[in-house]
Amino acid sequence: MLESMVQVKELLAFNIKMLRKKKGFSQEKLAEAVNLSAQSISDIEGCRTWVSDKTLEKLAQALNVDIFELFMPSDKDDENTPDVLLYKRLMKLRSVMKDDIDKRLEQFYVSEKSFSR
Repeated sequence: MLESMVQVKELLAFNIKMLRKKKGFSQEKLAEAVNLSAQSISDIEGCRTWVSDKTLEKLAQALNVDIFELFMPSDKDDENTPDVLLYKRLMKLRSVMKDDIDKRLEQFYVSEKSFSR
């Protein structure tokens, strides 16, 4: 479940950033429109913080979308933009690295357990 929550947070962050850029907004301009600091927008887009329902409402309004659209996967039209391609590559790298780390931790745990006997 934790993994799926992380994915939702990443999707929200990605969509806010993409929609902001499509509107031609800087982080500062979006922050002003929703009465937040630019640092708060940066934290949201960087997956460092979650947003309240009121903030979601303000973001959707400022970006001229329905709230549910902030959680939707990207459109086919956007699939080949540099940001989307980079995002997909980073998510793939993250998955590969996570699998590798999990494998190494398991190997370490097994070897440590055999040494302690």
